[in-house]
Amino acid sequence: MKRYLILLLFTFQGLMAQVQFEAKVSKNTLGLNERFRIDFIMNVDGDNFDQPAFEGFRVVAGPSQQVSQSWINGRSSFQKIYSYILQPAQKGTVTIKQATIEFNGQVYKTAPVKITVTNAVAEERDPNDRPQQGSGSEMINLVAEISKTNPYLNEPITVVYKLYFYNIGVTGFKELAKPKYNDFWNQNIDIKQLAIEQGTYQGQRCYFVVLKKTILYPQKSGRLTIEPLSLDIGVQLPTNRRDMFGQMIVADDNKIVSAGAKTINVRALPESNKPEGFSGAVGKFNFTVTPSKTTLKNGESLDLIVSATGSGNMKLFTLPKPVVPNALEMYDPVHDEKVTTSLSGGMSGKITDKYTIIPQYKGKYAIKPMQFSYFDLSTGSYKTITSPEIMVDVLDGPMQAESNATANASKNVITKVEQFKYIKQKTTLVSMAKNDFYGSNLYYGLLFLPFIILPIIVLAKKKKEAIDSDVTGNRIKMNNKLAKKYLSEAKKQLNNKEPFYIALEKAMHNFLKAKLHIETSEMSKDNIRELLLSRNANPESVQSFIALTENCEFARYAPASSASIQQDYDKAVLIISELEKQIV
Repeated sequence: MKRYLILLLFTFQGLMAQVQFEAKVSKNTLGLNERFRIDFIMNVDGDNFDQPAFEGFRVVAGPSQQVSQSWINGRSSFQKIYSYILQPAQKGTVTIKQATIEFNGQVYKTAPVKITVTNAVAEERDPNDRPQQGSGSEMINLVAEISKTNPYLNEPITVVYKLYFYNIGVTGFKELAKPKYNDFWNQNIDIKQLAIEQGTYQGQRCYFVVLKKTILYPQKSGRLTIEPLSLDIGVQLPTNRRDMFGQMIVADDNKIVSAGAKTINVRALPESNKPEGFSGAVGKFNFTVTPSKTTLKNGESLDLIVSATGSGNMKLFTLPKPVVPNALEMYDPVHDEKVTTSLSGGMSGKITDKYTIIPQYKGKYAIKPMQFSYFDLSTGSYKTITSPEIMVDVLDGPMQAESNATANASKNVITKVEQFKYIKQKTTLVSMAKNDFYGSNLYYGLLFLPFIILPIIVLAKKKKEAIDSDVTGNRIKMNNKLAKKYLSEAKKQLNNKEPFYIALEKAMHNFLKAKLHIETSEMSKDNIRELLLSRNANPESVQSFIALTENCEFARYAPASSASIQQDYDKAVLIISELEKQIV
């Protein structure tokens, strides 16, 4: 009896093992604009089929159900299939979770399926994965038109994204993948309103819409890749059916298109004849050094304005620094940029460093000539502009030689003949009363006052010398002061969008200069992230800072409400405050 029970148990387990329920896909790797088929297959007539949520995918069609049953050599076979057509909504590795059915009171599940989604491809690899409709003469393409594919380092190039279409209606679109410009400085050119124009694509007359315009400045030589823009476009496709009035009936659908990845071969600037002190300026520039005045009285100051005007990579190089005599005390500059960006010419305008200089002694002092070098794209050679020498005449005040003599006065030697010269030979003695000055509190206060004041004076002098010698620390204080100044300026401009975002961007740049000791030319997104993280900044705060910096440029041209401007200001104050606490 026991033997039969064991045999019955194994037979039951064998029947249970015969239930098969699995998920099969037409492909495991596909582009963002492709579609694929997934089938949930069972060999029994299961109940309560529960599909997965398909997170990360859009259901294009389905579910469709197929049931088949056959008898072969006296043995029956059964198969039920639930089919879907899916389209990915994001790049990366996405998992399709388990589906479930019930059979004879038991729950069966499929294994999870991993799908790898890559950048959108130029053409769908398997057009049979989606249903076809219409006449087949429709055309829609997204193209990235690049002005130059082999520019010099820091030479501007333009990327214009155009959507070409023919015999198809476009009802709208949304971005699935934004283009990434790694190793490029970039700025979008505002398009106020999309307009449909007539043109040709691959020899065929069609319509097109300019969707996006971007100026790029390559920051690295060699082969650089622009990752593609991908769009999900709502379309209306013509069908072979007509309505009662003879008009063609259209069907709503969507298509995913991609501009495709583009490769730019960036040429390095020539090393031969490269001027000493070249800071990376590329374009066409004028260079001037202008003092606010050259004749000063004691206590007055002058402003020395160092500026470059023209067209080129205006925001991506540093101006030379003046060299002044020790008798002139020079403070860190206030940097100002008045730069516009256009599709035809790139960046143009004026950048300025304004130095405040305070003379310490009377006399005439020379500010040495300054040199500014740039690479001229029109001639393919380096050019150098030299400013004239500037003479500063300080009319009054202490002479430098007198000051040195005063400092060395303590070293003078008194001769024996003169050491008793001021001692009086006669004196008048006065009797002391009880209320005399001697022995009073004032007497003892004045007696010990020098012993109290002298250490304070020595310590204060040493502290001042340390502060004066700490050039980096003084620069940090100045940049902190500038950050607060521009934040204050941004607060004043809350009702004026463009001046607000200009001031906010300057405040954040000066904050970085103060905390990371870097110049404007070093402020690439990757470099900022790396430096902040190396100083123990929180990754979330770093990302928020970079995102807000990028938003300042875009928001100047995009529509914005007063509420969003106030939010950006509050966000800037919060982020700078957080980074102040985190950076070591």
